[in-house]
Amino acid sequence: MLAAVLTDFNRLELREVPTPEPGEGEVLVRIKACGFCATDYKAIKGIRRNVRFPLIPGHEPAGVVAGVGAGVKHVKEGDEVIIQPSGFCGTCPQCRMGLHHYCSQSFVTGGDGPEDVRPGSFAEYTVTAATSVYPKPKHISFDAACQTEPVSGAWKGVVHTSQMQVGDDVVVIGTGGIGMYCLMVAKAAGAGRLIAIDISDYALETARRLGATHTINPLREDARTAVYDILPDGPDVIIESAGPIEAVKLMVSLLRRGTRWNVFGITTHETFELDGGLMHFLEARMDASFGTNPLAMQKAIRLIERGLVDPEKVISHRFPLTEIHKAVEVMESPKRNKVIIYP
Repeated sequence: MLAAVLTDFNRLELREVPTPEPGEGEVLVRIKACGFCATDYKAIKGIRRNVRFPLIPGHEPAGVVAGVGAGVKHVKEGDEVIIQPSGFCGTCPQCRMGLHHYCSQSFVTGGDGPEDVRPGSFAEYTVTAATSVYPKPKHISFDAACQTEPVSGAWKGVVHTSQMQVGDDVVVIGTGGIGMYCLMVAKAAGAGRLIAIDISDYALETARRLGATHTINPLREDARTAVYDILPDGPDVIIESAGPIEAVKLMVSLLRRGTRWNVFGITTHETFELDGGLMHFLEARMDASFGTNPLAMQKAIRLIERGLVDPEKVISHRFPLTEIHKAVEVMESPKRNKVIIYP
């Protein structure tokens, strides 16, 4: 099969590699569409260093079951499915408490986090655990379906972890692909005023179309002053979905008493300072959210199926796998949202 193989930082090669075969409890999926996440981009460019080579990136896939291993009964060849990139054992204490994303034996296909990183979906086929695939609703496209994982991450961060409530005033810092889904989830969950902050006017224009009540470009105005002009009492929830450490520092500067703030987008090991006494006084609650789990995946499927979040509105570019290097170039551009790869 054809696959994009990362052999070193800045060395992504299109190669013919053996098509994998499903083992016991596994399924083989013919990939129809796979989202290009910033996590993939950071691995390719060496911004994220926790990478073991060779690696087939790509962890936002959907496709068609092409084969099943022994013992698999709930899916069959020909089923259209969505892949959760993370896998779990189901029997460790964390799994049995519903914390599958803390599983002590977890793996990920093409992504980040666990020690066990398996080949991802910038390839024609992917093998994964049968427990990591979900039925794709018939009426949603493969483009939309492959965005279930990032939508699930947005739901998990905004609603489940930071406990956004109807009427909350929400600030989303960084409106790339994942930030746009955070914004859409917040809108669907009943956000009051919804402020998008980004240094890309292109991204902010999209954010306005998708429901942001206000947009701020920190390159054009002081972001803290602008936020407090809109929200004199300050934000209830702040989601950092940008990635750079400057976004985290901006988030800290926006806190008022009782703000819930989520370190969501940054994945690199950088530091920022907190005033301990001020944090004590503010009672601002810091959260973080990484990855997904079965609950979040099911919630995301429902959001997409019901039309409450429409990933088609976030997708800006589509490339065949043979043009993966063009896709990498687009990922470097401020004039893009979500990029989709067709293996």
